[in-house]
Amino acid sequence: MKNYTEFLNGKYISKSNLEFHIFNSLNNLKCEYYIHEHPALKTVEESKILRGKMEGGHSKNLFLRDKKKNNFLITACEDQKIDLKDLEKKLGTSRLSFGSPDRLYQFLGVKPGSVSPLALINDQQNEVSFYIDKNLLKEKILNFHPLINNLTISLKTKDFEKFLHSIKRAYNELFFK
Repeated sequence: MKNYTEFLNGKYISKSNLEFHIFNSLNNLKCEYYIHEHPALKTVEESKILRGKMEGGHSKNLFLRDKKKNNFLITACEDQKIDLKDLEKKLGTSRLSFGSPDRLYQFLGVKPGSVSPLALINDQQNEVSFYIDKNLLKEKILNFHPLINNLTISLKTKDFEKFLHSIKRAYNELFFK
């Protein structure tokens, strides 16, 4: 676990890297966060095995679309079972399915395995409706990929909410059993 300065120490990193878009936003907001380096993680199962010890809430993130081609980002606790039929009822929509990798990149600017609510920074037109698990918001610390899946950022929940506010994004809370 490293802070931003420690992370940069001794590295040659192009400031055009995707993650710097997030780092710069968090730094401008004066958020305290830590960066964890790890092998690229594509699934929750891989994350549990390879991420090492990280305090706080860990999430699963689903990029979905409905039959009317509305986009949804669902962020839930990593162990939460999600039934798409039940979710359709909660969202008041029908025929939910996973968005394609091309659609994911078009709307959130990330590739599969790197989806996180931090990617909402790339949704300039607010075309993705964001829903987050109410139980995840009870955590003091949240862990998300910063647009790439070989890093994880740990930040306080209040700083995550500050980030969302800075990009003019609201969230809807979902309660899962």
